[in-house]
Amino acid sequence: MFLIAFIGSCFLLAMIPGVSTAVILRQTLRAGRGPGMAATLGNETGILLWALAAAFGLSALVLASEVAYDVMRIVGAVFLVVMGAQSIRQARAGREAERPREEAVAETPRGWRRSYLLGFSTCLANPKAAVFAMSFLPQFVPEGANVPLTLIALAVIWVLVDTVWYGLFIWMVGRARTVFGRPAVRRRLERISGVVLIGLGVRLAVEAR
Repeated sequence: MFLIAFIGSCFLLAMIPGVSTAVILRQTLRAGRGPGMAATLGNETGILLWALAAAFGLSALVLASEVAYDVMRIVGAVFLVVMGAQSIRQARAGREAERPREEAVAETPRGWRRSYLLGFSTCLANPKAAVFAMSFLPQFVPEGANVPLTLIALAVIWVLVDTVWYGLFIWMVGRARTVFGRPAVRRRLERISGVVLIGLGVRLAVEAR
């Protein structure tokens, strides 16, 4: 029963829009399903590392240090603001002539690697992910169970559920790219995603623990 409750909670959490959703949507709209999925895998790698750190108590060390926490928070905020500013600048420039070349590069292994690192670094630079892993996973450890092993198993399930949800999300966005791919619509979406990313970055920068 606890496992069903945990999987259901993971799906509900994955559906809530946040930094990960904004980054994955941005990459999917810009370059297609491949780079979008690469960004997802990068994000899930970061989540798995934070969850494993929580299982072994390592994330508590980061959170115990106010300096380390604040440095990570500011780095993550700057990262998001820069991405948002790039999206807005590209939308204003209206560089549609360069779009086919950019998409061609994005669909290469190099482009996928870039999207993967984008998703990974965004997640890893977000200390809120560590806080959430520490508070979320232990709630579902049954009484009498081996805590570290159970937390590791729950972390893997969490990542799998996240990957399934984002895979469906990317597929749906990919299906709608014929509409989103129109120059005027694409520029508008670039502006919106840019504003959202900047807003998330500012919130991360000013938000208390």
